[in-house]
Amino acid sequence: MLTATLENVLNRGLPRSPRAQRLCAELAGHRVAVAIAGSPRRVLIESTGLSLKLSPVEADTPADAVIRGGPFSLLALSGTAPEALMQRGDVRVDGDAELAQKFRELMLLLRPDLEDELSLVVGDVPAHQIGRFARAAFGWTRKAAETTVRNAAEYLGHERRDLVPRAEADQYLQGVDQLREDVDRIAARIDLLTRP
Repeated sequence: MLTATLENVLNRGLPRSPRAQRLCAELAGHRVAVAIAGSPRRVLIESTGLSLKLSPVEADTPADAVIRGGPFSLLALSGTAPEALMQRGDVRVDGDAELAQKFRELMLLLRPDLEDELSLVVGDVPAHQIGRFARAAFGWTRKAAETTVRNAAEYLGHERRDLVPRAEADQYLQGVDQLREDVDRIAARIDLLTRP
């Protein structure tokens, strides 16, 4: 049921994006499986060339690539730094990684606008008001979290002296970089002088 709803939402966005249409046609016949760590089932995403097909399948169903990770890590793939998730090992790609990257790009292009989807249920004006409220609440929450972290860092750095303040850390790191460059220059000069 959930996969059918998600499939409909994604395919509704396909006619709006020429790049997504080209990618969908290019990926025709290819399949990528998304597996949540610890779950015996996975979701198979397949391109028919004109649309996407999502279906829950068993773990042994063949796919060109398998993307594995925790639920939050898989959601974070839609963020700005998916490479960091892979480097940390939070998400793993087995099989054709280039194909998995193309499917990720296609999913990002088809990412639904939640306000548009909500307007289909409650109408344009209420959906816009709910969207505006949600954006304001999210913005306030983000600013409050940033302020809390900044205040905690200042307290731990300046009052308790448990952390090094940013200005001191930057100055220290610049000194280390300068020292490393000086040592490299001296090593190069010594190397030149010791050559016959």
